[in-house]
Amino acid sequence: MPSNFGDHEQKPNDPTSMEMREDSEKRVGRNPHPDFAKVQASRPDWRQEESWHFTKTVNPDWKLGHGANDSGKSIEKQHVEIDPYEDGRPAVFNYKLLISAIIPRPIGFVSTRSEDGKSTNLAPFSYTQVVNHDPPLFIIGFAGGFSNAKDTLTNLDATRECTINMISESYLEAANATSINAPYGISEWSLSGLTPAPCSNVRCSRVKESVFSIEAKLFSTQEFESRATPGKKTGVLAIVEGVRFWAREDALNDERNLIDPAVLKPMSRLGGIMYGRTTEGCELPRPDYEERKRSGETEGLIKAKVDGQ
Repeated sequence: MPSNFGDHEQKPNDPTSMEMREDSEKRVGRNPHPDFAKVQASRPDWRQEESWHFTKTVNPDWKLGHGANDSGKSIEKQHVEIDPYEDGRPAVFNYKLLISAIIPRPIGFVSTRSEDGKSTNLAPFSYTQVVNHDPPLFIIGFAGGFSNAKDTLTNLDATRECTINMISESYLEAANATSINAPYGISEWSLSGLTPAPCSNVRCSRVKESVFSIEAKLFSTQEFESRATPGKKTGVLAIVEGVRFWAREDALNDERNLIDPAVLKPMSRLGGIMYGRTTEGCELPRPDYEERKRSGETEGLIKAKVDGQ
């Protein structure tokens, strides 16, 4: 399966492998625009005045049992069943389907350095997520196995450390630039123009422009094998443990336990070459069962399962 964010975020030593990844990127066809510059020029300018704000939910009067808030329109549509291992279905189809459906995805902007310290790497990954808080654990998904490892995975496996940096609006273009298919040995840091900042517990740099960064140590890895082609290694899952957090002072509350989204201005990944911008949110408290029961809201709804299951 092709890379989760950009097939060239890390460059291998072997030029032949690099050429294979370039060919792979062409086969994926992430960019649907033959002339992207022309398409970009036809679009509205970035709305600088757009800022984080809250709205109501779609239906503030929603009650238990009401179901979807679209008056039943969503259940009028039929679904298409897809077998990911259907004969003749390329693995890249699953990739393109999943990255367009599982959205928005946070982008882990991962910084590593080689074991000898002679080279550094900076790469964006949208197969990244926090999965636990005590200990703070994060997952990073890599395309390809250890035998065809890219720089980030090679460095992480050798040094057992990295930093994860959250991408904001202010350096979206620079972060995207690190997915360039530059030859091995050319630092993405230099090409991006971003600023390396020192860490306390790891030797690799964090991104100074990032509102929130994590120093992390490798916890474990798991290599995956293709279902369609037994024996072929198609991916590696890395679990890393956060050992130090860095938060920009103007984004952090007094208790040092909340980041302000109006300052973070996070960017996310969508399908293809699309990014998502988060400028509004709504709030919903978790319902309390006993309170709702006392109010009579659960009347007629207390069942072991519903019809049709």
